[in-house]
Amino acid sequence: MYLIRYSVGDAAIVMATPEFAAWLFALRDTRAQVRIQARIRRLSDGNPGDCASVGGGVFELRVPVGAGYRVYVCRTGARISLLLAGGDKQSQPEDIRRARDLARNSAHYFAE
Repeated sequence: MYLIRYSVGDAAIVMATPEFAAWLFALRDTRAQVRIQARIRRLSDGNPGDCASVGGGVFELRVPVGAGYRVYVCRTGARISLLLAGGDKQSQPEDIRRARDLARNSAHYFAE
């Protein structure tokens, strides 16, 4: 897994898995892409907004645009958030399972 860094400086560090980046850039809804990227910027400022735990250390950030998009994130440290996966309301159960699997497998990438 190669991580993509979204923030620098004094802001919290937000990094994305390749799975998340591929999902985001494959979205055809450009309005949703812009709103999701704005949400990521707010997350890097320390404002997670509308979110809920879905278990396994994974949180679901709800983005109220289009198909009801969701971004799945876990905390890997005091100032580091990892964007695991994304999806929409229709694929939510499968997206949550995938995000939990990614969260379980992501810990060793930070130990290297």
